[in-house]
Amino acid sequence: MIKNIFQGIQAYFKSFRLISELKLWNYFLIPMLISFITAAVIGFTAYGLSDNLGEFIAEIWVWEFGKEAFTTASTVIGGIMLFAIGLIFYKHIIMALSAPFMSPVSEKIEAHLIGTQTHQHRKTSFKEQLWRGIRINLRNLGKELLITIPLLLLKFIPVINILSTILLFLTQAYYAGFGNMDYTLERHFKYRESIQFVKNNRGVAIGNGSVFILFLLVPVIGVILVLPFSVTAASLKTVEILEKENHLTLQKS
Repeated sequence: MIKNIFQGIQAYFKSFRLISELKLWNYFLIPMLISFITAAVIGFTAYGLSDNLGEFIAEIWVWEFGKEAFTTASTVIGGIMLFAIGLIFYKHIIMALSAPFMSPVSEKIEAHLIGTQTHQHRKTSFKEQLWRGIRINLRNLGKELLITIPLLLLKFIPVINILSTILLFLTQAYYAGFGNMDYTLERHFKYRESIQFVKNNRGVAIGNGSVFILFLLVPVIGVILVLPFSVTAASLKTVEILEKENHLTLQKS
């Protein structure tokens, strides 16, 4: 698992060179715009609601003693909760809407790595790619929320909240990497087969998604560049695994 996480991270070091070499930047223009607008809307919404959520949580403390400290802590925790949930929605929205633009990028990377004549794969339309992206990300959104909400509630428990933070990050990373890998998998696997493939390679997904999440911590530039680098890195590693496991030659169009 740890080895696979590092492999998912290492793929990023080849991303910039490959994007430039294959002249892929134009493919990322619309996804980068989608990412920026989505981040702005969710960010401003979360910022505006953080105080209200903090005050709502503070109502739990009915005593006067320590009321101010608890209100301050509640505002901070409320902000963290909104940030985490906002990040989940941001992630799945941009991945779903960007699917028709990212799939061609992944295909170009795959052709560059192994050649266009060495394998066969499924041919899908813009509409099919968009629907696949929506379906996968709605499924992942529901699963991630089911895991995330209990972890956020654990933040009210001292010491345990440290563990919950780590688990939150790993959960966010896994589903981010999942979405990035599926741009390649949609050509080779059906819906359920892709889910199983990512489960079998969850370390790679976490490694890719970890850098994805860290990108978003960089103001403005992060949300603009996160898709180009994360999708390229995920495509590189996913194609490598598919080739190693002989899926590229076995799949029929």
